[in-house]
Amino acid sequence: MIDIGLSKMALIGAVALIVIGPEKLPRVARTVGALLGKAQRYVADVKAEVNRSMELDELKKMKDQVEDSARDVQQSLQAGANAFEKDWADAVGSTDSAPQEQSAVVPAYRHPGKNWRLKRGATPRWYKARNGVRSKAQSGAARVARHRPKKSR
Repeated sequence: MIDIGLSKMALIGAVALIVIGPEKLPRVARTVGALLGKAQRYVADVKAEVNRSMELDELKKMKDQVEDSARDVQQSLQAGANAFEKDWADAVGSTDSAPQEQSAVVPAYRHPGKNWRLKRGATPRWYKARNGVRSKAQSGAARVARHRPKKSR
């Protein structure tokens, strides 16, 4: 970089004052400052772009390494599973002399099904009944019929 000290800056300022003149010097100084600012921003943008491209290349390399290692693990697991299934079939086939059913029917998983209308908790039913807490869901018509005033004869 250029080493410009205070004395050199004063000399440049004096020459500029003489050559340009005192009327135009502030405008020229503003223009030079704006151009230097644009140049610095341009250099900073170029540096940032270079850094981004280098990081992108590093990330691509890491991604390839992770994919390769995942593929290796998957292949080793498949090989181990195949060997286990073969050993299991050999062990089951040699110990059981009775014929087995070919397809064991396993029931499909069924979610227990939560009824969101009913509040389930640690409160006993007798306490809920005494205090009038609903323990069963009712339709709108059933609720109206329940709370309708009794007819007097």
